[in-house]
Amino acid sequence: MNYLAHSILSFTKEQLVGNMIADFIKNNERENFPLEIQEGIKLHRAIDTFTDSHPAVSEAKKIFSPWVRLYSGAFVDVAFDFFVAHRYSESELKLHSARVYKILWENEEWLPENYKRMLVRMEQDDWLSNYRQDQGIKFSMQNVLHKAVYLEKDIPVFDAFLRNKAELQRCFDSFYPELLSECETQFKTR
Repeated sequence: MNYLAHSILSFTKEQLVGNMIADFIKNNERENFPLEIQEGIKLHRAIDTFTDSHPAVSEAKKIFSPWVRLYSGAFVDVAFDFFVAHRYSESELKLHSARVYKILWENEEWLPENYKRMLVRMEQDDWLSNYRQDQGIKFSMQNVLHKAVYLEKDIPVFDAFLRNKAELQRCFDSFYPELLSECETQFKTR
């Protein structure tokens, strides 16, 4: 799952901070954070583990793998945020996004420097709300292509997303309720 899903699958402000910065810290750095933020880091890793092992996600990866091979999971993550976004109205998503950015900046002391630089762009372009739009997904997929060392920058992954939206939606619908239930069971009551 990508940024939007990780933000939505956080149940406390501290979990949100940890969940959002988890990819920007090393595992051995986790203990440098307050316990509540560590819970968010654990939550992030649990989401990733559950996602990577789910059969519906494996099916969705087949849509992108002919073009991007091992990077297919990253493109599924972005595509699935489109479907997460459509579980909410545009106004609900805008409110959620604003709340996320506010909480993150309120906890700036815990944000790694490279995350802070990205957060400036994320908030400026409102990545979280823009996952609801095709153009937001295109932008995110281009970002993944840009960061990927071994991929050409003009691979038609966005076209694959558009052509296969119905199949990706089916995979998402099979997967997401189970992920939500797993997260609520493990992390909501802590």
